[in-house]
Amino acid sequence: MLHEVRAQPSIGPLRRREVLFAGALCIFGVALPRAALARPSLEDAIRSFTGGAAIQAGRVRLAIPPLVENGNTVGVTVAVDSPMTGADHVTRIGLFNEKNPQAEVAVFRLWPRAGRAQVSTRIRLATSQAVAAVVEMSDGSFWSSDASVIVTLAACIEDLS
Repeated sequence: MLHEVRAQPSIGPLRRREVLFAGALCIFGVALPRAALARPSLEDAIRSFTGGAAIQAGRVRLAIPPLVENGNTVGVTVAVDSPMTGADHVTRIGLFNEKNPQAEVAVFRLWPRAGRAQVSTRIRLATSQAVAAVVEMSDGSFWSSDASVIVTLAACIEDLS
């Protein structure tokens, strides 16, 4: 008994099914409301970082100028009161902002051999806004500090409404 094998209809190197699926994805992407494509809020970004765990105030020092002339390069230092031993150390430091196109600015991973729990960087700020640092400790606890920054000449200009 012979089995009949039929070739699937194809369009070039892609199969018909793949082309239809790609077309459906394009239509779905165009039909999404603007709100679904909006960036997450500061609170949502922090909740994603912590997994919804409780955050305590203290242990974290966020050093950022309260008034900056130019938002293109703003110096930020985050320091944590931690002995940085195997039993008690910082595992992650997250830096978040309120109004930039992306709420999560940076995440730094540390380990006990880092020596001290401190990171410094420069960030861009779109406009005057709140900046927050959230730290995860080796025991699973989260600590935070925040600051408000007034920016006189903005960076990252986009429609932030």
